Amino acid sequence: MNRSAVRVGWLGASALLFSLSVARSQPTVPAPRSRSFVLTSTATVPVPPAGTRALDLWLPVPHADANQDVTSLKIDSPVPYTIERGSFGNQMLHLRPATVPTAPLVVRLTAQITRREHLNLRVNPAVAARPESSKQEKPDPDLARWLAPDRLVPLDPQIRQQARDVAAQAHATTDLEKARAIYEHVVSTVSYDKTGQGWGRGDIYYACDARRGNCTDFHAIVVGYCRALGIPARFSIGLPLPAERGKGEIKGYHCWAEFFTPETGWVPVDASEAAKNPGRRAYFFGAHDENRVEFTRGRDVNLIPKQAGPPLNYFVYPYAEADGQPLEVGRTYEFVDLTAP
Repeated sequence: MNRSAVRVGWLGASALLFSLSVARSQPTVPAPRSRSFVLTSTATVPVPPAGTRALDLWLPVPHADANQDVTSLKIDSPVPYTIERGSFGNQMLHLRPATVPTAPLVVRLTAQITRREHLNLRVNPAVAARPESSKQEKPDPDLARWLAPDRLVPLDPQIRQQARDVAAQAHATTDLEKARAIYEHVVSTVSYDKTGQGWGRGDIYYACDARRGNCTDFHAIVVGYCRALGIPARFSIGLPLPAERGKGEIKGYHCWAEFFTPETGWVPVDASEAAKNPGRRAYFFGAHDENRVEFTRGRDVNLIPKQAGPPLNYFVYPYAEADGQPLEVGRTYEFVDLTAP
């Protein structure tokens, strides 16, 4: 027998067994989580005032992007409609009945949505064992817009100084360090509290003074301070889903933010969820979970065709005008999960 051949064969078999043993010992790296569900949005427009000559209705339509697939879109409407695309990729349904209805107008939008966990592993050690989303976001042509002020998020000397103070106290020098300092400052000093008046408008001065509010108030500070330091930041809004799979009604909206650096690309943050869930504070700097659906991006929104009233503070609920005057619209949102967690 050729002893050399036996030795080589034994070494090869040993190497194979060792590699198999190592492969078994290494934990399986889970992919970014995802959630598939059917979302039904229903808008009910009341009968407009007597003498109304024109009625317009706009509904946000969920859009597809790197973190969200939208398929099987179905719209039930008693009158013709169009689907328009506005700034920042926002989609909306618009309709204007040929004759003003004499009964409530009900429009229903149904879509199948798959929402993926949005991870940026360059900044988030809390999820560093997982790969990033397989779909990569295209470069944002609106980057300069995300450095500009909004009506309720001005970039005046006072806001700029507050942002500089936050960065200085954290000894932050890079854009990533400054954004992290802003996030930690907001999570530490603002309470999720929807009592009283003034909350929910995303007014940076209210949020800075009251130190409480909902997600719009948290992210007004995050976005405003980032922009004040020359870091592009953008606001998105949609609906939250409960973590438990199943079905049910969604009662309110949720919003979140992202900031941009050339080294990291867009970094997702959710300061209000971090404040509500202290154990996930590290996670929400660099991640958005899959329990949400995005409707629109940006603030001071002009609709297509343009509404008669001023730009909308944000666009998440149906909006209607009767002869150019805002008209209250009833709304419901229901979801049914399609897959187990």
